[in-house]
Amino acid sequence: MAEKIKLDIVSDVVCPWCTIGYKRLEKAISEMGVSDRIEIEWQPFELNPHMPSEGENVIEHIANKYGSTLDQQMESQERMKDAGEELGFTFDYFESMRIVNTRDAHILLDYAKEKGKQTELKMRLVAAFFSERKDVSDRDVLAQEIKVVGLNVEEAMSRLDDDAARYEVTSKEQYWQSLGVSSVPTFVFDKKSALTGAQPVDVFKQVLTELLEQ
Repeated sequence: MAEKIKLDIVSDVVCPWCTIGYKRLEKAISEMGVSDRIEIEWQPFELNPHMPSEGENVIEHIANKYGSTLDQQMESQERMKDAGEELGFTFDYFESMRIVNTRDAHILLDYAKEKGKQTELKMRLVAAFFSERKDVSDRDVLAQEIKVVGLNVEEAMSRLDDDAARYEVTSKEQYWQSLGVSSVPTFVFDKKSALTGAQPVDVFKQVLTELLEQ
C-alpha cells in the first residue's frame, strides 16, 4: 500500500475562503479518485481569538479590521456566494450576521478527531454558521451539531471546561504560527510544502499529482 499524503488544513470555522478552499480540494480529490491516499487533519486558527461572547456585526467587524467599505463587502459577499454555489455550498449573508468566538468550536474539533469524525463536524459547523444562521459560539448550538454527527454530547461538551483541552488548542495555534502560518486557509502537505488561500481545483490536482508520483 502506497504511503498516504498527510494534509494539515489550518483554518477557522468562520472563514468563508477556508470553506471554499476545502470544497475545491474535496472536488480535486474526488475527481482524481484518491481519497484513500490522503489523510486530512484540521488545525486550529482563530481569526479573532479575543472576540467577546456577544460577537460583532460582520459588516462592522470587516470595516474595523480591514477598512473595507460597504460596497466592497457586498461585492466580496457576492463573489463568495457565487464560488459557494459552484461547489454546492450556500453562503447566506444577512444584515444582523455576527462574527463570533470560535475557541470552543476548535476544542470540539479536536475531540471529534479522536473519534474519526473531525471533517464531518467541521463541515457541520461551517454549514451551521454560513448556511443556517446559527451562532457557533453558543454551547447549545455546538451540542446540537455534536449530536448530529453522532458523537457523545456529554463527553464532548465536558471538554469545553477542561483546561488541558483549551491549552491544547492554543498550543497548536502557536505551533502553526511559529512555522509561518499567518493567514487561512493554509494547506500543508506532509509538513514539507504548503498552499495558502482558496486555490482553484486544478492547482490542488497538480500538487496532489506531483506528491502522489513521488
